[in-house]
Amino acid sequence: MSSPHLPSLHAIGSRLRFRQLRLLIAVEELGSLHRVADQLGMTQPGASKALAEIESTFGAELFTRHPHGLVANELGRCAIRYSRLMSTDLDHLREEMAGILDGRGGRLAIGAISGAVPTVLVQSVMRLREKQPLVSIEIIEDTSAQLLQAVAAGRLDLAICRTTVAAQPELFDFEWLCDEFAAMAVGVRHPLAYADTVTLQDLAPYRWILYPSNMPLRTLLQRELREAGIDMPSHAIETASTFTSVLMLHEDPSLVALFSAETAAFFHEHGMARRLPLEIRARTEPFGIVSRRGAPLSPVARMMVDELRQEGRARSAT
Repeated sequence: MSSPHLPSLHAIGSRLRFRQLRLLIAVEELGSLHRVADQLGMTQPGASKALAEIESTFGAELFTRHPHGLVANELGRCAIRYSRLMSTDLDHLREEMAGILDGRGGRLAIGAISGAVPTVLVQSVMRLREKQPLVSIEIIEDTSAQLLQAVAAGRLDLAICRTTVAAQPELFDFEWLCDEFAAMAVGVRHPLAYADTVTLQDLAPYRWILYPSNMPLRTLLQRELREAGIDMPSHAIETASTFTSVLMLHEDPSLVALFSAETAAFFHEHGMARRLPLEIRARTEPFGIVSRRGAPLSPVARMMVDELRQEGRARSAT
């Protein structure tokens, strides 16, 4: 159903040009028509006229004008988001066609939460590379919330994360992949690093590294501590970065951190930290393969999904 305040789809489609989409994206990124004109090889009056034509096409202002530049309003942010999607899809179209023509397999952009990296991502990528050695792969590690934004914007083909944190879960397709378990870890010089048994009560006096409050591992820890009658640690260090956490454990022998079990096991095996003999009974929310609903996957993305499914089945069987 069309809105009475907007031109028809046919009117927009017949007037909108790809160069105009690039201009919209550039205006959001640069905030100044002068800088936009320099980047796109236009004059400033030409850039101003082009933006006016875009707004005329949509029948509405997309940016608020300020003395210091342009700021996208709600309609503008919507138009820019879809401009990015179309621009990204066109980039992927060219790369995929080039891959088909020269046999190198195309391009894949995939994101993962930290717990999925050692669990399913690395082995899946290695097997994909064996089958398609010339495929270009971009890997982003981040929180579920950030990865979902990247999938929705078309910057990622796939993500291995959770959709429970999504403001609009209907934008995504989700396929369960793995349950995730948690483990406690300390640095190799921590007083409890080589203890035979450890309880949460033993850890309570120490300083903690915590995940931010919106992350499932933080929620799990809160639940475990509450059931043990222990208050949440105060004056903690908060970070979603696994690399930051393990470096801090290495530098400060008084710190304690919670990781996914697979991540803690990796650090333990390579002497980077010590996984403590403490059972965390609860599981975090399962993670899975996430893609943008309604967006067809490229051949290489479908191959990656197959590899992830195979790795997920292998992990579930052990």
